[in-house]
Formats: sequence, structure tokens, C-alpha cells
Amino acid sequence: MISNKQRNFSLMLGIVLCFSLGKAAFAGEPLELVKAAAEKAVAVLKDPKLKAPDKKKERIERLKEIINPIFDYEEMARRTLGSYWRRRTPAEQEEFAKLFRAFLERVYSDRVDWYDGEKVTFGRETIDQDYAQVDSTVTNAKGEESSVVYRLKRTDGKWKVYDAVVENISIVNNYRSQFDRVISKSSFEELKRMLKEKAG
Repeated sequence: MISNKQRNFSLMLGIVLCFSLGKAAFAGEPLELVKAAAEKAVAVLKDPKLKAPDKKKERIERLKEIINPIFDYEEMARRTLGSYWRRRTPAEQEEFAKLFRAFLERVYSDRVDWYDGEKVTFGRETIDQDYAQVDSTVTNAKGEESSVVYRLKRTDGKWKVYDAVVENISIVNNYRSQFDRVISKSSFEELKRMLKEKAG
């Protein structure tokens, strides 16, 4: 049974590594690409020169440099909104994708200090036409393990990660459930307000 801290750290690492691709992946490359991205992200998290409190901003910016050039925030935003996405205008969809990106950046920014030497090992790669998944395991110093599965989609000949499943909990599905509750109980405008507030 893993601790809440380990589960939460795995979620953070799943988010960070999910979005840590430095270049687009072409057919046959999902496993190699995610492994390389993991090594790059962990190197930033482990760097002793970036451990000091006054270096946190620089560490976060380094992660953003790895993350932002490739990740398809619009695809993830679309999936988190589910059927509500189709009800929004193109301008609203674009605005929401930007808000969701800012929100996710804040999520992993707030959790980068949780890294404590965890190791990542990779298992099998599965490819089914334009979809792929890469299995991995995060192990902490106590030997506690948690699974992180990366989901990729090939668009215009390029593989991009669009989700991570941490301990059988999909980041996309988790947010979709949360967002659905907010919209159902209140409104889409309230969801945007909440994301803006959390993104700070």
C-alpha cells in the first residue's frame, strides 16, 4: 500500500514526465522518446545547483522549456471537457486550453519540491495504429512502487503524449470528473474562474 505522499508525488512526476518531451516523436519511437524525456526531467529535479529555494523559479522554467514546445494542451483540454467541448465556440475552446495549460503548470510547479530521489523504470510499449502506451514504475527510497502509464496519440505523423495514468487513475479522466461536477452544479464560467484562481 503506497502512501498518499508517494501517490501524490507519482501524480506530479506523471504530469511532469507526461509533458517533458523535447521533440516530436515519429512512428516507432514512443518508448524511446518517453525514456529520454524522463531522464531529462529527472536530471532537472536532481540537479543540486537547482535545489536551493531561490533556484525554484529557475528549476520550474527549465521544466517548462522541456514541456511546453511539444505538449498538445488543446487535446488534453478537449478530453477534460468531454461533451462540453463541442458546445463551446472556437474562441472559448482556445481560451480554455490556455487556462488549462496555466493550471497544469501551477500544479507541477507546486510539487517539484516533492522529488526525493525516486527512480523510474520502463516496461513495455504497446502501439495500436495511431495510439500507443508506455508502461513505467516509480520507486521511492522505501522501495514502494507506483505505476505510471503514458498514453500517446499520433497526429500528422507525430506522436504526442496526451495523458498519464497514475495508479490506474487517468489524469484526463480525473479532471474531466472534477470539471463536469463544477459545470453541472454551476457553469462553464465558474470553471474558468476557478482555473484562473488556481493558476494564480
